[in-house]
Amino acid sequence: MLIKVGFEITYTAPQPTPMVIMLSIHPSRYADIVGTERISAEPDVPIGLYRDGFGNVCGRLVAPAGGVTFHGSALVRDSGLPDIVNPAAQQVPIEQLPDEMLLYLMPSRYCETDKLTDIAWSLFGNTQPGWARVQAITDFVHHHVTFGYQHAHHMKSAHDVYGSGTGVCRDFAHLALTFCRCMGIPARYCTGYLGDIGVPRDPAPMDFSGWFEVYLSGQWYTFDARHNTPRIGRILMATGRDAADVALTTSFGRMTLTKFVVVTDEVEAA
Repeated sequence: MLIKVGFEITYTAPQPTPMVIMLSIHPSRYADIVGTERISAEPDVPIGLYRDGFGNVCGRLVAPAGGVTFHGSALVRDSGLPDIVNPAAQQVPIEQLPDEMLLYLMPSRYCETDKLTDIAWSLFGNTQPGWARVQAITDFVHHHVTFGYQHAHHMKSAHDVYGSGTGVCRDFAHLALTFCRCMGIPARYCTGYLGDIGVPRDPAPMDFSGWFEVYLSGQWYTFDARHNTPRIGRILMATGRDAADVALTTSFGRMTLTKFVVVTDEVEAA
C-alpha cells in the first residue's frame, strides 16, 4: 500500500521570529519513504535539522516579518496491516525495566500521575496486568471521554480530561497513558498521520492525530483510546512524554496560525 501524506501550514508574524518545527516523518519509517520527503518554507528561508532527546527530527529557522508557509509531502509504503494486537504481551516489573523506560513512568506536563494514581488503582486495580490492563484502560477512556473539536484547549491536562469527560485525540491519549503510568506501565505520547483508510471517511477536515504506545514484553505497542480499534496506515512523526514534547511548531515570539491543511490518502501504485 502507498500513502500520500503532506501539509500546508501558514503563520503570520509582525517581525522576524525564531521557530522550531517537528513536521518530519519519524526516522523509524525512513525505509518506507518512496523517494524523498520534501519539507520547505515560503519564503525560502534555511531550515537547520537536528534530533531532539527522543530521537525526533526537528528543524530550526527564523520566519521573516510577515510570516511563513510550510509545505510538506511524501509517499510512504505501508504494510496495509492494522495495528498489532498481542494479548499475550506481559507487563514488565518496574525493577526489571531498562533505565531508559523509567522516564515514561514519571509525571509530565500534561500527565499528572500524582493526581490520578488513586483513581487509576480504584478503576483498574483488579484487572489482569499486561495487555488486558492496557486494553481495559483504553476501553474506559474511549467511553468516558466525548470527542469534539470544540473541546480542544492547549492547556488541558489528563486530570482536566478525566473531570470534564471531553476532548480531542491528544486528550484521549493523555488520559490513557497517564492511567498506564499510574499502574506501572511505561507509556509515551505519539503524533503522526492517520488517514481514513479501511474505515468510513470522516467528513471533518483532515488533521494530524495523537495516540499512545505502551512498553510490554520488551517492545512498544500502539493503542488509540479515541478510535479504540486497530487502524491501517498509521505513520509516526514523533514521540515524547506528552504533547509538550512533540509540538508541531514552537515560535519564540508572537505568531498567528492562518492556514492548516493536512493530507493523508491511499494512492494507487504506479
